[in-house]
Formats: sequence, structure tokens, C-alpha cells
Amino acid sequence: MKVSKNKYVTAMYDLHAGEGADRELMERATEEQPVRFICSYGMMLEGFERRLMGLEPGEAFEFTLTPEEAFGTRDEDNVLELSKEIFTVDGVFDSERVKEDASLPMMNAEGQHMMGTVKEVKDDVVVMDFNHPLAGETLHFAGKVIDVHDPTHEELAEIEQIMRGGCGGGCDCCGDHEHGHGDCCGEHAHGHGECCGGNGCR
Repeated sequence: MKVSKNKYVTAMYDLHAGEGADRELMERATEEQPVRFICSYGMMLEGFERRLMGLEPGEAFEFTLTPEEAFGTRDEDNVLELSKEIFTVDGVFDSERVKEDASLPMMNAEGQHMMGTVKEVKDDVVVMDFNHPLAGETLHFAGKVIDVHDPTHEELAEIEQIMRGGCGGGCDCCGDHEHGHGDCCGEHAHGHGECCGGNGCR
């Protein structure tokens, strides 16, 4: 069976960000801890799924996504200064969690959830960066399709729960693979709480 719309796909891969000698391993989905997703459900980056279309179990893949195909270019308008009052608990600033380079789940005025990275803690404000951690990066994937099949009712239910946020931490996919800066990719226990092959990374 080939990778196609609405198929349940299991894959392994290494994801590197950057180009040439500056490439850095960002995420690894192994055969023992692969990424699992339903194709065309919006769980993975569109460019990632497009490159896997038509592949069968056992087939290898290797491709590069430009920043525009991945998480877009950096937008400095997404770097904001927020009042420290937002980060208080019982009137006390939460210095344990709100510190430089920490990733925090936030919500905007429209009720949309997003992840932000603390860039700086000042006297009265916290500088937050809401760009995706891999915004502006060229992504290189190399891996193999492990399995392709029609999803079972149980798998559909599991995916629906994950897409509602049941996985925790902003995940979008299934599997416990390893992440460097973590955002779920193929979207689990990650540093930034999302994945890179996946839209959760957006």
C-alpha cells in the first residue's frame, strides 16, 4: 500500500536544520520510536507529506524543505514585550518558569493557543518570541517509510484525541521520538512542545 490521502503512515527519519557544515540534528524518529500520522489530516507539514506521497513501506526518502515550505521566515512583529503581571501567580512573578529560553504555552485575545519563547526578562516586561523555533530554517529530512495502512477505529480515535490536545504540550502526532529543540514532527516530549514534520510546530 502506498502513502496517500487518509492512510495511516508510520515513518522514521532524521531531521537536520541549516545547510552544509552548519546542519544541526533537531529531531530523530527511530524504527523503535517512529512518527505516526494520518496523511492529509494536517498533522504534518504539507511539504513533508507531499514528498512521501506514493512511497511504499521499506522505501527510503531524502529531501529538503525551504523555510517557506516549512515554518516560514522570521517575523520580528512576533517578538513582543508583555507585562510581567501576566506571569504572576497569586501576585508573585513566576520566576521558576519564566526565564530566558523557556518555552511557555500562551493564549491570545482570540483564545488561540500558541507557544512562545522567553527571550529576556526585564524589570517590568517579559520579551516573548512567538516565531516558530525553526522559522527561517532550511529543513533536511532523511528516513524511511515503515508502514502504510487504512486507519482502524481505535487509531482514528487516538489521532482525534491528540489533535484536540490530549497528547499534552501542543503535540500533533503520535510516537515518542527524540527532539533536539523539540516540536512534534512527525508533533511529544519536546523542548518547545511541538513537532517538526508536523503543523504543531507552526
